[in-house]
Amino acid sequence: MKLVVIEGPGKRETLKKYLGAGYEVFATKGHVRDLPIKEFGLDLKTITPTYEVMPDKVEVVNELKKKAKKADEVLLATDPDREGEAISWHIAYLLGLDPNSKCRIEFNEISKKAVTEALTKPRIINLDLVNAQQTRRMLDRIVGYKISPLICKRIKPKLSAGRVQSVALKLVVDREREIKAFVPEEYWNIAAELEKSADKFKFKAALNTKDGKKIKVNNAEETEQIKKDLNGATYVVSNIKKSTTKSHAPAPFTTSTMQQDALNKLGMNLKKTSACAQQLYEGVEIEGEGKVALITYIRSDSTRVSPDAQASAIEFIKKEYGDKYAPEKPNIYKSKENAQDAHEAIRPISIARTPASVMSSLSQDNFKLYKLIYERFLASQMADAIYNNVNVDIKANDYGFKAIGKTVEFPGFTVIYKNYTEEKEDTSKIPPLTVGEVVDFKNLITEQKFTKPPARFTEASLVKEMEEKGIGRPATYAATITTIAARNYVAHEGRYLVPTELGVAVTDYLEKFFKQVINVKFTADMESKLDDIAEHGKKWEDVVESFWNSFSGLLTKAGANYEKVKVAPQETDIVCDKCGHKMVIREGRYGKFLGCSNFPNCNNIMKMENPNAKKYEPKVVGKCPECGKDVVVKRSKNGKIYYGCTGFPECKYYSWTNPAKDQKPEEN
Repeated sequence: MKLVVIEGPGKRETLKKYLGAGYEVFATKGHVRDLPIKEFGLDLKTITPTYEVMPDKVEVVNELKKKAKKADEVLLATDPDREGEAISWHIAYLLGLDPNSKCRIEFNEISKKAVTEALTKPRIINLDLVNAQQTRRMLDRIVGYKISPLICKRIKPKLSAGRVQSVALKLVVDREREIKAFVPEEYWNIAAELEKSADKFKFKAALNTKDGKKIKVNNAEETEQIKKDLNGATYVVSNIKKSTTKSHAPAPFTTSTMQQDALNKLGMNLKKTSACAQQLYEGVEIEGEGKVALITYIRSDSTRVSPDAQASAIEFIKKEYGDKYAPEKPNIYKSKENAQDAHEAIRPISIARTPASVMSSLSQDNFKLYKLIYERFLASQMADAIYNNVNVDIKANDYGFKAIGKTVEFPGFTVIYKNYTEEKEDTSKIPPLTVGEVVDFKNLITEQKFTKPPARFTEASLVKEMEEKGIGRPATYAATITTIAARNYVAHEGRYLVPTELGVAVTDYLEKFFKQVINVKFTADMESKLDDIAEHGKKWEDVVESFWNSFSGLLTKAGANYEKVKVAPQETDIVCDKCGHKMVIREGRYGKFLGCSNFPNCNNIMKMENPNAKKYEPKVVGKCPECGKDVVVKRSKNGKIYYGCTGFPECKYYSWTNPAKDQKPEEN
């Protein structure tokens, strides 16, 4: 009997089906040995870690040892990444396996072909991958074990800092500050509604130039002048430019692009996406077949696809959609510069297993995610979409207008998949026109606009930012963002992440004392060094020693400072029923409660959910100049004060200045 050791119990049944008789599968449920919980566990003079069996895995290890003694051979089939390699290394140590024995097998997907092939290619444990994981673990232990006690003393108990999580938090805090510092600028969009008189085909052309130069309209006065200048003008087609453009299919999913699309298209958060993807990878019960794995390994930063999978996809495309939907040459996608490229992209194991064929066997969320992965992969192997574009210049007195039209000539990959951004594009049609043709003027459309601050991060856009800046790796994105939310460093407002006052306080403290190591560049550089260890055998002890040398001095300075950090309580719209001040969220020994912001002059407190709490009533400052209803002081999502009509949404009037006093409001 051969013993195959895996991590997740969810794929045990799937794997056993392909291994057949003569094999037993044992799941460790993740790591079994780690640095000690109650001790530092590192000798930084000799750069030596101390490992111990994790308390909750003692029984698991004992059971594993019993099974290993009875087995003729032990094969370590933990996940095919650094963490999986390290788990195999720890297991080999605990079982007393020869480190030079070929006991390690790996597969990118749980299929008959992949598992059978893995059994024919056992190898020795890759110590470079193990050392990269050890280095990562030691660096995280140094930062977490040394900084966390400091912020607990200086800010509040039960806080933590992390080498990657604190940088992710800083991204959210910095973005919020950028939003609050943003000063909107007024501008106006002007478009002419025109009509080709022969066939009554209406279309729009946007104001583009004046006297041949680009024009930007900044205020209502300029808009009124343009209206006067165009009064009675003749609109003549001055130039027509036609072109054909191609849109290339997007690459198959990596971990981060899957997470982004799942949120943007399906509304699934990171936690839900990760859970569904794990189930699809490990295997789900398919009626009449038992447990079947549907997708390849889910922690990947590569867009590489195996030749077999690519050939199957192209054959399927030709059969289902026709030869013209298959590219002349197979599509090859280049992975990002710092990708580990250890695995294929995330794709369906079998292109023949369509979403429709498994719909009845999957939960709603699993089906939606499988369909998304399937369609993204299939589209990635299809031909380009082709568009006909027409740009029409129209002259009216001294002004130039531009109408842009876009029509589909050949849909290509878009028959099955559209990018999130493409779905939001508003493409219009333009009637057939000729140079010199006069078109009928119908209306001049003017719209006051204000520049917008950068958007807050969603979970998906934060993952994208982390990936682009080289912070963390596919296996850590979801865990990192989950951690900063669990620590109450960020809160969710709809889909968006907003830093709490606690998150800001922690970030400010780390910025003050640990700026050199808790920053984007340092963290990205460290990820590159971990890659060098894994891929090129760089000496891992040197990396740890170098980090400690730069970090220890900062630690000494921070430890010598005993100044307490005050966290400003979060303000609410609930008013105190005793003095009229706003209530704020405070924390006591029994949890959160509402306290009066006028403390200590007012000691009033309320429960967090008080049905009798009075809601803050916006202050009326005048009458709406457009509809006559009350105008009140409001606060935007990014914290800016503005004046808005109470008749919204019927009346959309708003202003950044007080319509009654014509002055900018005081921040309150």
